[in-house]
Amino acid sequence: MRIIPLITALCLAAAIIPAHAADTFKVCADPLNPPYSSQKEDGFENKIAALFAQQLGQKLEYTWFAQRIGFIRNTLTAPIDERDTKDDAYKCDIVMGVPDGYDLTLNTIPYYQSTYVLLIAKGRGWDDIKAAQELTALPLARQEALKIAMFDRGPGTTWLQKNALLDQGIPYQSMSGDQENNTAMEIARDLKAKKIDMVILWGPMAAYVTAQSPKNSFTVIPMQSTPGNKFEFAMAMGVRKGDKARKAQLDKLITANADKIQAIIAKYHVPLLPISKKSIKDDD
Repeated sequence: MRIIPLITALCLAAAIIPAHAADTFKVCADPLNPPYSSQKEDGFENKIAALFAQQLGQKLEYTWFAQRIGFIRNTLTAPIDERDTKDDAYKCDIVMGVPDGYDLTLNTIPYYQSTYVLLIAKGRGWDDIKAAQELTALPLARQEALKIAMFDRGPGTTWLQKNALLDQGIPYQSMSGDQENNTAMEIARDLKAKKIDMVILWGPMAAYVTAQSPKNSFTVIPMQSTPGNKFEFAMAMGVRKGDKARKAQLDKLITANADKIQAIIAKYHVPLLPISKKSIKDDD
């Protein structure tokens, strides 16, 4: 038996796994949130969580809760027993996707960056549109015929407002509250039903929508950020505030698996951008 390699391996494991860590990789996730996560564990966040758990030699465990108002309070910071708030006594430890700079969690370094896109269904009279700004220059009669999804919040709605197109918007909730259809599923369904013809949608969600229809059913136009209207965002993972050891562990895993992570997300056809240097910062 070769003792030295075994000792070396154990030392490396100890370096990446905090002393307080249990043998379970506990993830807080939405049970129906394609393409990110689902109880079938077929979302890209599920795949990345499985990769990390396997590399740590830990069992992957989920706490499922719809990703809406109160998600963090009911998962990441919710103790199993209100009388016991030791680190291993919380329902779950990691949120696999939070915006870089999210203020309810301690965040890892970002692991991907995407952008909002203008998604236009082909064959409905809008195939000549090659840039979002062209919508603002359309004759009034064509503008009035627009059926574009408009959310209660987000950069897409800001863009519509700035470009005097709010009256052509068809309202949707950012969080549907529907236990059988999340927002991306609802948009995909209504595009097929021709209730809407286009939508300004976050890249991963747009990728899911396009995957639900035959290839080349949509024109996909990346939105361009302008002062006061940002469309490109980096995404990180979130842990409880103060949980610096777990953040450091995840930072190491993200760095070591950067290529694998990008490959996993690319399989879902998410529009990926280089992670901007200003997004890579110390969150301590």
